[in-house]
Amino acid sequence: MPEYTYKKLTGEDIAALQAIINDDSRVLFGPALSEDYGHDELGGIFSLPDVVIRPKTTEEVSAIMKYAFENTIPVTPRGAGTGLVGSAVPLEHGILLDTTLMNHILELDEENLTVTVEPGVLLMDLASFVEENDLFYPPDPGEKSATIGGNISTNAGGMRAVKYGVTRDFVRGLEVVLPNGDVVEFGGKVVKNSSGYDLKDLIIGAEGTLGMVTKATLKLLPLPKKAISLLVPFPTLKMAIETVPVIIKSKHIPTAIEFMQREVIEDAEQYLGKQFPDKQSNAYLLLKFDGNTKEDIEKDYDAVARLCLEQGAVDVLISDTEEREDSIWKARGAFLEAIKGSTTAMDEVDMVVPRNRVNTMVEFLHALQDDVDIRIKCFGHAGDGNLHAYFLKDDLSDEEWEKRLNEGMEKVYEKAYELQGQVSGEHGIGYAKKVYLKQSMPQDSMSLMNGIKAVFDPKNILNPHKIAQA
Repeated sequence: MPEYTYKKLTGEDIAALQAIINDDSRVLFGPALSEDYGHDELGGIFSLPDVVIRPKTTEEVSAIMKYAFENTIPVTPRGAGTGLVGSAVPLEHGILLDTTLMNHILELDEENLTVTVEPGVLLMDLASFVEENDLFYPPDPGEKSATIGGNISTNAGGMRAVKYGVTRDFVRGLEVVLPNGDVVEFGGKVVKNSSGYDLKDLIIGAEGTLGMVTKATLKLLPLPKKAISLLVPFPTLKMAIETVPVIIKSKHIPTAIEFMQREVIEDAEQYLGKQFPDKQSNAYLLLKFDGNTKEDIEKDYDAVARLCLEQGAVDVLISDTEEREDSIWKARGAFLEAIKGSTTAMDEVDMVVPRNRVNTMVEFLHALQDDVDIRIKCFGHAGDGNLHAYFLKDDLSDEEWEKRLNEGMEKVYEKAYELQGQVSGEHGIGYAKKVYLKQSMPQDSMSLMNGIKAVFDPKNILNPHKIAQA
């Protein structure tokens, strides 16, 4: 892509932006800027914006984008800042648009089974709202304090993707502000749509590089009445993961299929100050089933339990009390923070491979620890092949950390490519992973991505240097 020159913000620009917002408390610059705006959750990339603007309406976002476009000022969208690849870090400084005040649930349409929300609505708040109305929004990324706008921007997945799919499968319509400030609508409440190119799907997963989502209409389902989990210990992780394709083939598909190892469970125990309810194995599958009646669920989990035992499981533990269910899933939900708390710094890989190659990838990661002499912790979604591997710095010097990390990352992505996998299953590319995307994608695909970016954003002002951009 060509080089772009951006305007450095002046006092005059700040005054013009304050006039658009008409509320100085929502325009932050100078000493009012928090360091938090310079990084995301992982913290490996840091760059502060010149100004943070906290819009409340689509009209404000549109006016800001128009001003930025006319003056060639870079703009970075940001939700809750829970990303892990630097997508919300303003690398060219400029304007950072913090969407967290656009946090209203606008409409619940029970006839069409949709809910329309602003991008700053938190995933956990949306889930609670629809469940109170006996409805269900299935996408379930691990970070429940993330915003819906952020989930859409990364096409977030989560543990329920095995049965229900990912964020893309539940977005019916989007209101989007383009880089030039125009407001457009893609999709709507219709269930089917074959009307030209699906521009809505281009926005989903684009990490804020093509347009700013200001409203989203999401598909809902009736709320399942019952849920039961199975904790299944296996003698080895290989046996556990090799059981997953057998489960999927059985057609008794669980809502979630997670794999866990003792070393990560121990981190979670220490982090939470609570014991995991089982200690008889070093490798587990964690399965969840949902449905409308206990009988329906029992039919599925009985069949899967038998399969697991036939495949060599040590036991099948039914999570039949709220206390046990809570302790198991809280431990699983704490893995990321627990690993983070066990080291001085870390970086992550969320490669995705075909389901029948998960074990090959996990075995490779275990061997890689010795190969590059660095600690690696791994867990993930065995049911859809999405692994989360974390490289830990511990007491390495900065220089040695960078050297070993880069060597390890190169080898992981090379292996994922060999196994017909992809760079990211749900965290996105952002800035941190784009070099690996370029290595794994055909040049034609990269050219098409950059061509799409140029059509949407000819001045390259919206979230520059992310995904495929130079």
